[in-house]
Amino acid sequence: MKFFVEKDSVVREIWGKGDTILFIFAGASAEFALNKAVDWLYYTGRLPADPLGRLFSTVDYARQIVFAENEAALRAIDKITAIHTAVEKQRGALIPDWAYRDVLFMLIYYSIRSYEVLERNLSEAEKNEVFDVFNRVGKRMNLEGLPTTYQEWMKMREEHLHNDLAKSEFTKDLYKQYRKHLGLVRYKLLLEGQKLVVPQKVDELLGLGRFSLLTPVLGFYKLLRILRLDWFLKSAILPAAYKQEIKELDVV
Repeated sequence: MKFFVEKDSVVREIWGKGDTILFIFAGASAEFALNKAVDWLYYTGRLPADPLGRLFSTVDYARQIVFAENEAALRAIDKITAIHTAVEKQRGALIPDWAYRDVLFMLIYYSIRSYEVLERNLSEAEKNEVFDVFNRVGKRMNLEGLPTTYQEWMKMREEHLHNDLAKSEFTKDLYKQYRKHLGLVRYKLLLEGQKLVVPQKVDELLGLGRFSLLTPVLGFYKLLRILRLDWFLKSAILPAAYKQEIKELDVV
């Protein structure tokens, strides 16, 4: 049976660990808030209305791609394309290709960065694996202007950071929603997690600060994972209403 992502790929390891996914969400939630196309998320209303629900639905779609056999993964990608096409028809406008690319670029960047923060540095070959998987997703979605190599992606990623991000009223409102839905303590944890993974440009625009209070406790957290007690911290980070979803974050 052919899979969209090979069984021994590091991409499966990255997306099979709940803590890595939470850091991917932390970074993406910061960058989403700055993206100049964030108004599309407000048009649907899904992200500001339910940031955590958006997290778990995104995880579900990603896993339908990462862990599925090839044809099932392609159907999942086509479903994502159809959902966005329907939103475009409702609004009477097209989501720009650069906005789609930005999302793919975020998935590549935060997959690599989050794994390296929690696990180890990836080799160039492993980084290319991550790039290849999400680039193939973009190709299936018929996106224009995709990079052809990891090196080209790095250059385009830097251009995106400087051209497609800006702090706006949407940024401020999204952070208000994050705080509302997470509560003060969990919101503060989100900010500390963002400091660990976001690139310098995002940090500058948001004024997060480079030192994270989570840095000194990462070693302790890794020990808890060895002892299989990390579920306790995950439960503390996310509200009890998502208890089942929290358990399902780990598949490896």
